Amino acid sequence: MKKIAEWFINLYAVWIVLSFVIGYFFPEAFLWFTHGNLMTWALALVMLGMGLTLKVEDFRALFRMPRTVVLAAISQYTVMPLSGWLIAHLLGLPTEFAVGLILVACCPGGTASNMIAYIGRANVALSVISTAVSTLLGIVMTPVLCKLLAGQFVPVDAWGMFMNVVQVVLIPVALGVFINYRFPRFVAGLGQTGPVVSTIAIVFISGGIIAPAVIGGRETMLEYAGLLILASSLLHTLGFTLGYALGRIFRYDQGIAKAIACETGMQNGGLAAVLAKSSFPQLMPLVAVPSVFCSIMQTVIGGLLATIWRFTTRENPQNTPEHGK
Repeated sequence: MKKIAEWFINLYAVWIVLSFVIGYFFPEAFLWFTHGNLMTWALALVMLGMGLTLKVEDFRALFRMPRTVVLAAISQYTVMPLSGWLIAHLLGLPTEFAVGLILVACCPGGTASNMIAYIGRANVALSVISTAVSTLLGIVMTPVLCKLLAGQFVPVDAWGMFMNVVQVVLIPVALGVFINYRFPRFVAGLGQTGPVVSTIAIVFISGGIIAPAVIGGRETMLEYAGLLILASSLLHTLGFTLGYALGRIFRYDQGIAKAIACETGMQNGGLAAVLAKSSFPQLMPLVAVPSVFCSIMQTVIGGLLATIWRFTTRENPQNTPEHGK
């Protein structure tokens, strides 16, 4: 069962693409998932699963590698939001897609970045800690950045978005950390159950985004598909490239530079989709579409990059603090 679970999780990108294809050609298969708050609860379940992977020791480790964590956070909340805003302007994206792309760019990645870091032999400890920090910072930073950048296209209710992030991110993650702290044996017994459930939830979220978008604007999606692929590819390529460059500029070793690249290049498409639905109902369903394109392209780009890194790095770098040259 463990091998089957790992196989299922490792094919994450395939399931995302499959959900996109099914949602596009057979939207009725996912329409039921768009009713009520099912997508919100599904994302909360994903974030709970992320919280279960974090330990109190991970936060204590902040004091052992503070400079690299700060650098990763700065990279996440400058490179991606500014890149999203710039790409939306340069490509002349319609308002719905521009806001959706910026929203993705303002939602730093979840545990997917940790998996890419592990495969690519990056500094996994830094990746895990940075994910936890970016998740907590996002409670404030995501609404603020969306207000500043997406607010140039449409009015943004920053406070309403903040409350949404608290509900679907802070509370589930905090609950997961508490459960892991209080009942470690129970969490250990779950094994791969959490990642498997999270993967299934993300797949349904992706399908739930595409289905109403197809029914409400199939022609528009088809017309801008090429542009959305280009925009999402540029966004994540810039994230990985500039994140890695930033680490090397500050003379950190490749393990740390790759971890910063992973944390910068990978975004939380599921969170972006749920926030799009709750914060920009006037732009639905098209505003949520960029999150699916970004989920696919970041997985493809990140997966290829991690594979290249894996075969050009002899062994996993030490997961210890501040390895600079």
